[in-house]
Amino acid sequence: MEEVNRAVVIVCPSSAAAGIAERVKTCLVASGRVVELHGKDGVEGAGRPFSDTIAHLRELFESGVDIVALCASGIIIRALAPLIDSKFKEPAVVALARDGSSVVPLLGGHHGANDLARLIGEGLDAHAAITTAGDCSFRLALDHPPKGWRLQAPKAAGPLMARIVDGEPVSIAPELDWAKSTTLHEEEGAELRLASSLHPAEVGAGALTYSPQRLVVGVGCERGVSSDHLIAHIEKTLVANNLAPEAIGLVASIDVKMDEAAIHAAAKHFGVKARFFTASELEAQTDRLQNPSDVVFAEVGCHGVAEGAALAAAGAEGSLLVAKHKSDKATCAIGLAQLPFKDELPGKKRGKITVVGIGPGQSAWRTPEVTRAVAEAEELVGYGLYIDLLGALAEGKTRSDFPLGGEEDRCRYALEQAGKGVNVALICSGDGGIYAMGALVMELLDRALDDGGVSDDAKRAELRHMPGISALQAASSRFGALLGHDFCTISLSDLLTPWETIEQRLKSAAEGDFVVAFYNPVSMKRRTQLARAKEILLAHRPDDTPVLLASNLGREKENLRMRTLAELEVDEVDMLTVVLVGSSQSRALLRGDRSVGDHGQMAYTPRGYAKRIDATKD
Repeated sequence: MEEVNRAVVIVCPSSAAAGIAERVKTCLVASGRVVELHGKDGVEGAGRPFSDTIAHLRELFESGVDIVALCASGIIIRALAPLIDSKFKEPAVVALARDGSSVVPLLGGHHGANDLARLIGEGLDAHAAITTAGDCSFRLALDHPPKGWRLQAPKAAGPLMARIVDGEPVSIAPELDWAKSTTLHEEEGAELRLASSLHPAEVGAGALTYSPQRLVVGVGCERGVSSDHLIAHIEKTLVANNLAPEAIGLVASIDVKMDEAAIHAAAKHFGVKARFFTASELEAQTDRLQNPSDVVFAEVGCHGVAEGAALAAAGAEGSLLVAKHKSDKATCAIGLAQLPFKDELPGKKRGKITVVGIGPGQSAWRTPEVTRAVAEAEELVGYGLYIDLLGALAEGKTRSDFPLGGEEDRCRYALEQAGKGVNVALICSGDGGIYAMGALVMELLDRALDDGGVSDDAKRAELRHMPGISALQAASSRFGALLGHDFCTISLSDLLTPWETIEQRLKSAAEGDFVVAFYNPVSMKRRTQLARAKEILLAHRPDDTPVLLASNLGREKENLRMRTLAELEVDEVDMLTVVLVGSSQSRALLRGDRSVGDHGQMAYTPRGYAKRIDATKD
């Protein structure tokens, strides 16, 4: 997975701490972080409210976002203790005193918590209570070396690291210059050693062995090869050549394999990134190949995929360390780069397009999965209003706004950007798969380029769809449970669907006695369709059938009204209104609590439990 600037959520459980929370947010935003402020009900300025601090902390932790909580350490520990599994996977969790005096990284010290604590400490002039032994003693995490290096067998290294932290002398290999710049007790010839090797080292032999990530695994494979097969073939090649998997810095292949799941699974298995090269870039390596193949050239336009990719990624100063190894379904070759791979990687990365539904508008209705996807995205694409609704989560992102009516343009643009290697989030209100961009994205992918489709690069990008709360769900919940039994949705817009088809669906829904949710009920020019829909429904259900009108759901200007079907007026509905019409069985209910529904008016559709309820009375 690509490294990203993960979202940081500041959790403020008290209005008294809101001032400190805002200062922390300013500090982190200035450092380039993506920051959200979540506050307990009543905290002003919070982008997302919550009512249960413990539950909210757990939700954030499980979603993988970094957390800065203005809570006592004990509260955070008790909240997250049941969820703690492995220090190698946990996000950063930082406790901040409510008066801003102390900052304590509790979890994920080597995954950013220590850095967050130092940054906040400097910004607030507070004490950053770093407790990680290596960081305290040497400003170095022995089990988390700098980029480009990996510790072999980290789970077995604890006893040796403890001895080093306790002050025992250690000899340091010349290649490990990053360790020499610390306050380690260095002594030539010492019993304890920090070693460097591309080869597997014996565990527990008095040394912590670090591998420079200089190896490139070049691969080729059949379409649809299993991940297990490809990973096993790579591992077999490493063992046969006495090479440490920790020394792998990159997995590489030809660009037509950019959407091959097994290649990405192999990269993930070895904890590295995958990069891809065009056939012409691989063909440029022909003179350096050990096993050029005319058969491969005839198929893909270059004389070698595995060896060519290994050499292209290793660069002009690199070399082919292991020639092509073949299985019945895959090939593998290993290149050696002159320096470890770090941030700037050769080749092209696979882009990603995520169709996200952000719900009706308020952040509390946005799923943690969507929040994480938006935080990871490099570019946000969508109708400008929807991107604006993301608030602070959109700050610092490249954004491409498209007007209403520009749906095809925005989807095509998002796909082509993903085809260029960009991580794109296509922002939809509600659910992206319900009257939104999800289906259009799929249709463009389903078409050939000369038939209005998108490029091959766009088709190879990773595609994900993430659900959101739809307007019909939100409207029903605001008033109770009108969707309690069978329902359907119908768009009254005849821009893309002939009115004759829409009217037939209306008649079928009326005859079937479905609760009906109307999307796009009216527009500035389209005023007759809703009136006709009312007429059709009234022929099959009572005049007093409850109708829910919900505008700007979850937003500042939310407007909720309940009417009967006979009372429904077209002029009361606009383009931002979703209309829900009950079935013949739907019922209105007046509650004494005027904070619910429309001044206490609620509605529901019975599912048929009356028989059971009545039976218990007898």
